[in-house]
Amino acid sequence: MIDHVSIGVSDLHASAAFYQSVLAPLGYYKLEDRPATIGFGKKYAEFWINLRQGCAPAGDGGNHIALRAGSREAVDAFHAAALVAGGLSDGAPGDRPHFGNGYYAAFIRDPDGNRIEAVTFLKS
Repeated sequence: MIDHVSIGVSDLHASAAFYQSVLAPLGYYKLEDRPATIGFGKKYAEFWINLRQGCAPAGDGGNHIALRAGSREAVDAFHAAALVAGGLSDGAPGDRPHFGNGYYAAFIRDPDGNRIEAVTFLKS
């Protein structure tokens, strides 16, 4: 069982603003704020961003973290919020039957190139 994940970012405050917008549709909020790290979660900090001085962009080989969404609408809102906040689309919201029955997801890249996915599983 995974307790939490963390990713490196080059600008902690800009990334915090980005993730506050992007994670809100999934029910994640900023819960911890420390000098070099910020944690987001629902009840406890599960998703951390950590300042990495000289952090190189993640690029195609970067992190891939999938977060569970409660609905298609939450996946859609996650993707839309990322685009408004300066992220890039790495896969618009939609069905992904090649990943499994009922797999509905969207993929974004944050300003550092980290790949974040929101996914929900639709009932047939």
